[in-house]
Amino acid sequence: VKIANEGAARREALRIADIFRARVVDTGVDSFIFSLTGASEKVDSFLVLMRNLGETEIARSGVVAIKRGDKRGKPNLLAGIAEHQD
Repeated sequence: VKIANEGAARREALRIADIFRARVVDTGVDSFIFSLTGASEKVDSFLVLMRNLGETEIARSGVVAIKRGDKRGKPNLLAGIAEHQD
């Protein structure tokens, strides 16, 4: 989420981002870019509040999932590579 604003609205944007545990990815003189993950309802609530503070640009990826690693230890990312090399 990119939001362009000034003055008190900038401070409020940071305060709201902290409440929603959004991460500041980039900052400029008149804008912030936040990264936020969570349930759609949480993201939607964040967007409503940010839209009230300034001009916003939004990019959403939708639902994304990745399988977690083996809980017994670190995964061996190189396993099987030697077998496939000549």
